[in-house]
Amino acid sequence: MVEDFEVEEQAILPGAGLKETLDLDSLDYIDLVVVIEQNFGFKVKPEDFQQMHTIQDFYDYVENRLQVSSHA
Repeated sequence: MVEDFEVEEQAILPGAGLKETLDLDSLDYIDLVVVIEQNFGFKVKPEDFQQMHTIQDFYDYVENRLQVSSHA
């Protein structure tokens, strides 16, 4: 996030709003999905992404998907 979205590292806190902290617009959301897929090796469904509002939501989503992938 720091490199891809030029966000100050100290701004990335669990309760921080994903859109506000990363200053995301609709194209940035697409970029974030691509970054997730490239770095973590799974596809992100648009409906899943709509449920992510905070940095913690984002973290929990990635963690859950990684756990599911490791058990498959």
